[in-house]
Amino acid sequence: MIRILLLCALVFSSSLIFSAAPAASKPNILFILADDLGYSDLGCYGSEIATPQLDKLAENGVRFTQFYNTGRCWPSRASLLTGYYAQQVNRDPKGQRPRWAMLLPQMLKPVGYHSYHSGKWHVDGPVLAGGFEHSYLVVDQDRHFSPKNHQLDDKMLPQPKLEDNYYATKAIAAHAVDWLALHDKEHHGEPFFLYLAFTVPHFPIMAPADDIARYKDRYTAGWDVLRDERWNKMKKTGIINCGLSALEPAVIPDWNKPEADLKRIIGDKEVAHAFPWNDLTTDQKEFQAAKMAVHAAMIDRMDREIGHVLEKLKAMGAADNTIIMFASDNGASAEQMIRGDEHDPASTPGSAKSFLGIGPGWSSAANTPLRRHKSWVHEGGISTPLIINWPAGIKAHGELRHAPSHLVDIVPTLLELTGAKSPDKWANEDRPALSGNSLVPAFEKDESIPRDFIFFSHIGNRALRVGDWKIAAAGADGPWELYNLATDRCEMHNLAAEIPDKVHELAAIWTQHDEEYKKQAATAPKGAPGKKGKVAGGD
Repeated sequence: MIRILLLCALVFSSSLIFSAAPAASKPNILFILADDLGYSDLGCYGSEIATPQLDKLAENGVRFTQFYNTGRCWPSRASLLTGYYAQQVNRDPKGQRPRWAMLLPQMLKPVGYHSYHSGKWHVDGPVLAGGFEHSYLVVDQDRHFSPKNHQLDDKMLPQPKLEDNYYATKAIAAHAVDWLALHDKEHHGEPFFLYLAFTVPHFPIMAPADDIARYKDRYTAGWDVLRDERWNKMKKTGIINCGLSALEPAVIPDWNKPEADLKRIIGDKEVAHAFPWNDLTTDQKEFQAAKMAVHAAMIDRMDREIGHVLEKLKAMGAADNTIIMFASDNGASAEQMIRGDEHDPASTPGSAKSFLGIGPGWSSAANTPLRRHKSWVHEGGISTPLIINWPAGIKAHGELRHAPSHLVDIVPTLLELTGAKSPDKWANEDRPALSGNSLVPAFEKDESIPRDFIFFSHIGNRALRVGDWKIAAAGADGPWELYNLATDRCEMHNLAAEIPDKVHELAAIWTQHDEEYKKQAATAPKGAPGKKGKVAGGD
């Protein structure tokens, strides 16, 4: 009798974790990834941009405030889909994964999942070779209105004409809806994983004219005022408790077009640095405000298209038992590059013949209140919103989760929720233990996720977080900086000179794992079994 009572108590306590998940039904998974979205670019994270669909998911789920990416597109996707730090799987633009680095769909398939992809890929090899059954792939990110390279099930499609009214964000969502419809028809009642990877708001900033018009004149007050507005909203909602980082006019990516070239191609209205808004000329202010309206329109349109996908889930009767996660691959971008069909100086900002980036001023605003941009491993480059919504499994509504966490945690989380496993071997190669930790304990309440550290390394930029302590360095030769993120998330008070022992302690941990990861990646046979292919898709 005692054993029966104990068993009943255990079953009851376990049911509290996932409040209403059907015992015999595995949850569906929808992971939505934005491209170069800033930390504060969603309404539910402090933005003025209209994102009602994502805001509603947050209102009926949880938001993480200290969730991290890798600072760049391709390593973030490697971490998301493999469960390892990018350095472990040797991810660079031209690299191939170790043979043992299987992708999430390949882990989910043995427990009955069907996997679908729509949008950006940026992983080595064809999409279908990674375990997806169907894919719509946009490789060409230089032309949001008419990509030269987009593919259906890894086969090239014709380039859309401008009169076709194609827009990549709409097409990506439409194909996601198609995959859901196909799944419902052919595999009704079976679980699915849908990876919805948008290409916005990545440069070039392009959006339909009607969407841009919604934000006409919204940004004429400039980035200084916008940063202050967002910062105050974020403090009130408890998302952050730090100061507002200072603008850093000298900090821009090394690969940006030289300022002289920007002015020659675009004109004197372009601004290459994050100067105070009032230092700009009247023409510069007008042009910069127009650019931010395009950025906002891209995010607004993404949210609208997410709404169509959510409507399809409801129509299928799958909304309650679908785990929906939303994140970004890196922080907002200060990049100002001109590629594709280049830039027509006579074009309207945001149109198909323009090729503009928001630049470091607006990137600083998008990453409010954090410091720096995409490609750096200071907080502005590596911090992403994370919204998790699951009506059948998460009772919390509108709550914040402050536990530091990372994209490497997504695979362990989903494996726990689905009953899938990370095998010890793949392609006859031994697999290391996954690098992340399950976020499931934080679904029920705001509690820490046990971990030793969070590791960052990208193009010489380095960082390590242990608890609330973080070291960061800009460039291979940059000195280590030290921050206490409990009180200084905006990284404005470098404590390295005051507490050198802590710097040495954390630097030793970083170096140990950097060497371990390099060795791990270097000694492993490369390439998915029987498949070869370059990384697909932009930056």
